[in-house]
Amino acid sequence: MEEALLEIIAALDAGQDVDAAWLDKLVRRHNRAARDGTRRVAKRRLLPFYLKVKAGDPERWRSWNVGEATDAALMRLLQAKPRRTASGVATITVLTKPWPCSGACVFCPSDIRMPKSYLADEPACQRAERCWFDPYLQVTARLRALTAMGHVTDKVELIVLGGTWSDYPEDYQRWFIGELFAALNASDEQRESEATSRRRWYERRGLPRDPEALAERTADVQKRINAGELTYNEAWKAAYGQARTCADAPNDAEGDPTSFRTARSTRPGDQDPFSHCGHDADEKQRECLSWEALFARHRANETAAKRVVGLVVETRPDLVTPESCRILRALGCTKVQIGIQSLNDDLLAVNERVITAARIARAMACLRLWGFKSHVHFMANLLGATPAGDIDDYARLVTDERFLPDEVKLYPCCLVESARLTEAYEHGQWRPYTEEELVGVLVADVLATPPWTRISRMIRDISATDILVGNKKTNLRQIVDAAAQGTTAPMAPAAPEAKSDGAPSALWDAESAPEGAPTSKAAAPAVREIRSREISVEGASLADLALETIAYRTSNTEERFLQWVTSEDKIAGFCRLSLPDQALLPEHASTLFSPLDTSCPDNNPHPRNEDSSASDSYPFPMPGEAMIREVHVYGKVAALHRTGEGTQHLGLGRKLVEEACHQAAEAGYGAVNVISAVGTRVYYRNLGFTDAGLYQRRPL
Repeated sequence: MEEALLEIIAALDAGQDVDAAWLDKLVRRHNRAARDGTRRVAKRRLLPFYLKVKAGDPERWRSWNVGEATDAALMRLLQAKPRRTASGVATITVLTKPWPCSGACVFCPSDIRMPKSYLADEPACQRAERCWFDPYLQVTARLRALTAMGHVTDKVELIVLGGTWSDYPEDYQRWFIGELFAALNASDEQRESEATSRRRWYERRGLPRDPEALAERTADVQKRINAGELTYNEAWKAAYGQARTCADAPNDAEGDPTSFRTARSTRPGDQDPFSHCGHDADEKQRECLSWEALFARHRANETAAKRVVGLVVETRPDLVTPESCRILRALGCTKVQIGIQSLNDDLLAVNERVITAARIARAMACLRLWGFKSHVHFMANLLGATPAGDIDDYARLVTDERFLPDEVKLYPCCLVESARLTEAYEHGQWRPYTEEELVGVLVADVLATPPWTRISRMIRDISATDILVGNKKTNLRQIVDAAAQGTTAPMAPAAPEAKSDGAPSALWDAESAPEGAPTSKAAAPAVREIRSREISVEGASLADLALETIAYRTSNTEERFLQWVTSEDKIAGFCRLSLPDQALLPEHASTLFSPLDTSCPDNNPHPRNEDSSASDSYPFPMPGEAMIREVHVYGKVAALHRTGEGTQHLGLGRKLVEEACHQAAEAGYGAVNVISAVGTRVYYRNLGFTDAGLYQRRPL
């Protein structure tokens, strides 16, 4: 391994044209030279070996004479999956434990080993199960993997999956989030030591994590679910029902408030097939994590080496209320994924969603007022759907001012054995779209998506072996993108041309432009959704960028989408500025502006800053105040306090914030709030914001 590395270093020092193809040839040559058939050099092991020597054997590393420029070039060459952090942050996805779901959707998978709607073979689910669903262990494992691939993990977006977050008890929510922060706050050495202790703790209690063994143990119950003899919730109650709601995390320190309490013990050798989820983990009952303890972990993360720059949970629209939004903000949440699936009330009823478009609209309005980014799940090919109907349904999502999400996961429905949709399929009541039909729907959806919306995904990570019928192509997005790029006329209305100073010249009006209207840029592509325009790992110089603003109206705000773009319409960064409709705010006064209860700190999710003004006793921004809902700069992740190779740390974010404040003042607002993540609080304080309840505020 060292011989191959030294050859790479020498080639880089000599200025040779060293790329992926060159590296592949080097690896093959070194393995052929072994003459014994063994693979002595593997590309994926070169970087971990290099980093291990650099950190653990500095004298040996210095003997290699690796200069700063060579070190950077070597990291670029050996980094695996560079797009993992091309969006500007390192994303860590974790999964909550199995829990009853208050919904019963026809299309939803029911894997008893997983939270509702998830399957054991999905990558994130596999990682969670290997970690006994322990949030601390999941974060540790993911950090280790990302570091080994050469990614910077100083700025982390936490994505918490697991069905419906709001269905979980509040004490579990608090503990789970607290453990995520505890893992990120620890030093590398502390984190690995704690992870080792936890793994031993689980192993001492005989808690299984082998997927084949778990599949065998749960097979009988899963067969009954698949056959329709048991619902997921009935199976859950039989399997996990004796567990306490705030139970299962290991920590051998007596009285430690970070751990869970449980109702029954698990002895080594027990054959309980469901003990792997940690529902039955400890003999001792322990105190749950208090709000004050969670806030202490938040404060520690403000200056930690690995900071949380985004926290995402997923829930259903009917569970989005002002009170749930308060709790989400107290936890540190900045983005909410909600399962919309459709806006057609008939389709929603047929698929037993127990929700209406009107309730979805109220949820979107609530999230917007509270400053959250909205990330909606939308499905094609539901039971009762048609391709033409799906196209119209999505067009409504991205043009009707009651909805207009910031991000979309656009999923085609597929059939898995544990879903109740199998019965409809067997009776000929549902069929999967042909590839031509599906691609046609998705292409139309992509072309209809406005430039302020990001389509994050087009397939779920469901294994092809789990899909009975439906799309199994993992490269579906590439197929759709290729087809969409071949279309010259955009289906979405064109954005009003921005002025040179970044101010919008007019509001985006979904009804004002005919289909196929030209865009404001002569050479602008038909596809304008954010992900297709991200500058990715390429980077750009300040001289290549222009600041533009697109304004559009929602049911309760005027939104300003400020974006740094190149002449080719590539996007290097953006800011979402929300200007609440002041005439609507009195309608929400009783719920949005109610004073905080400070009588019980340990149970109060809404602390006030004792040094702040009286208005800071409110969790929600006051009337006459604007909201920055998101600031995001793309390009390769740069380490904290260092300028990277791409567009990060070049002042783009600061300029976006200053322009947003300028536009809010011009629009007559007296202050700007920001829904800051815990790890970005210091950044915003440096920009003149002060802590104000659950937000940070800057007077104008």
